[in-house]
Amino acid sequence: MSADPQPHLLVVDDDDRIRGLLRKYLLRNGFLVTAARDADHARRLLAGLGFDLIVLDVMMPGEDGISLTRAIREDDNTPILLLTARGEAEDRITGFEAGADDYLPKPFEPRELLLRINAILRRTPAPDAVEVLPQVLVIGALRYDLERGELKHGDTPIRLTQTEATLMRLFCQHPGEVITREALVDHLGRDRAAHGGSVGQERAVDVQITRLRRKIERDPKTPRHLQTVRGAGYMLVTE
Repeated sequence: MSADPQPHLLVVDDDDRIRGLLRKYLLRNGFLVTAARDADHARRLLAGLGFDLIVLDVMMPGEDGISLTRAIREDDNTPILLLTARGEAEDRITGFEAGADDYLPKPFEPRELLLRINAILRRTPAPDAVEVLPQVLVIGALRYDLERGELKHGDTPIRLTQTEATLMRLFCQHPGEVITREALVDHLGRDRAAHGGSVGQERAVDVQITRLRRKIERDPKTPRHLQTVRGAGYMLVTE
C-alpha cells in the first residue's frame, strides 16, 4: 500500500457505532476515510469525490448495498468490499454478480478487514497519471483540494490558520455528516485544562467555527455551508 498519497476509503454503514469504529480503525491504519450513513448519502459523496475503495454494508434500510453496488458499477470501477451478516454462498454469489470485489461476513476481526482492503488495493491497477483527477470538493463558489489541503475561490487561494485548516479538512472528509463539538475538540487535540475544561474547549471550537465561516460563507451570520445542527454539532453542506 502506498502511503503517499493516502488511499481514500468510503465507508457506508447505517449503524452509527459500527461506522464510527470502522472510521477510527482505518484512520489509525493510514487511510483517508469518509463515512456515509446510507446509500443516498453515499451517492452524493460519490458524485463529488473520488475514492480508492468502498467498504459497503449490504443490509441497510432503504436502498441496500447490493442495489447500490449495481448502480455504482454502471459507470464506476472503484473496488467494492461488501460487509454483511449473511455469509451463505448464495449471498456471496449475489454480491459478486452485482460487481463486488470481495465479501466479508459479519462479525469479523478488524485485522481481517484491513488485510482484505490492502489485498484489493494491491491488485487494483493504478490509473494512468494523465487520468488521475484531484479529489476536489466544491463548496458553493469555493473549491477544496482534499489531497493538498488547499482552499480556493476561483484561482485565488484562501489562507487558513493551522486550526482552520484542520477543521476544514475534517469537515470536507465528512460532508453532509454532523460532527459533534466533542469530536472537534478531540480532533484538534488541545489541552483541555489550558482552556478551562471541556466547556471552555467547546466554546473555543465555536470561536474557530465563527472565524472559518468568515472565510467560506457569503454571509457568515446566516451560514449556508457550515451549518449549526442544534444540540448536535456542525455540518458541512456543499450544495
